[in-house]
Amino acid sequence: MQCLNKLFAGRPAAARVMPFVVFLVLTGCQGKFGAASADWFYLAKTLIGAWLIGQMRPLVTEMRWAVSWEAVVVGVLIFVVWVGLDPWYPKLFSTGATGNPFTIFGAGSGWAWFFIAVHVLGMTLVVPPLEEVFYRSFLYRSLADADFLSVPLNRFRPIPFLVTTVIFGLAHNEWLAGMLCGAAYQGLTLRKNRLGDAMLAHAVTNFLLGVWIVWRGAWNFW
Repeated sequence: MQCLNKLFAGRPAAARVMPFVVFLVLTGCQGKFGAASADWFYLAKTLIGAWLIGQMRPLVTEMRWAVSWEAVVVGVLIFVVWVGLDPWYPKLFSTGATGNPFTIFGAGSGWAWFFIAVHVLGMTLVVPPLEEVFYRSFLYRSLADADFLSVPLNRFRPIPFLVTTVIFGLAHNEWLAGMLCGAAYQGLTLRKNRLGDAMLAHAVTNFLLGVWIVWRGAWNFW
């Protein structure tokens, strides 16, 4: 269990980048081996992602959840923006969704509900730490200075802010909402001088989006 811990030790960039890259690779496999593979790979990347977070935790000290009213407000507002803007701009791809689990596993299927629960839990508890560590802790600060650990989380630099925001947005099919989302989370990190608030805001947004997807059948957001 300590193998990656040893690999990451003394490699602060690797500790922040490699888990995110592994998560991206598994994401890229979703749906590539039949329709059901989207859900099975989501399960795999959620479990592996949770394990990677455990490996990172002793070495990435800023990866700590924090609770604040600002984080909750930002999380709710970004959810509203994400859903509200959706019909009004073109997406990067014609389809980026993993699909409706009930179509794949059958209406009312226990497997479908299982994978829905995995998806909501994964997007709420696993995605935020991995993404926020990569974008806010590593990418933003490394664009500001090669010695990224020397850059405080509350140091504003316009070019890193813009580049990180654009990259975060383009990593999502909903690129415009993604850019607004990335700017909001980066601004929250700068304001609070810690990563935990952005992680919480991200988790609030994703949880509400997961509930919305299931409630409204808006599977295009998966």
